[in-house]
Amino acid sequence: MSNYTEKRPWGSFTILDEGKGFKVKRITVEAGEKLSLQYHNRRSEHWTVVYGKATVTVGETVSELNVDESIYIPIKEKHCIANHTTDFIEMIEVQVGDYLFEDDIVRIEDRYGRK
Repeated sequence: MSNYTEKRPWGSFTILDEGKGFKVKRITVEAGEKLSLQYHNRRSEHWTVVYGKATVTVGETVSELNVDESIYIPIKEKHCIANHTTDFIEMIEVQVGDYLFEDDIVRIEDRYGRK
């Protein structure tokens, strides 16, 4: 499969690889932007920062992740990524589950008005 990139209001994601039960994405979050606070019913995620400094929320815990630091997001746990810096951040996301499509996103809060 060739890489597929999709633009979002906060930046973009590129699908790097996918197979039965997994998907790997490169997520780029532009300076000052934030993904929606969300959860997934059918997949877990593991994020690793490869460039910049990310502010991540998992459940009630907010953490700062630097390059080469990672965090695990269990199925049905609310989470988001925010970029409070003046440069972009880049993360590798590994999704694992029996359903890995974008319509498994349940948004709790979204600054861009998406449902």
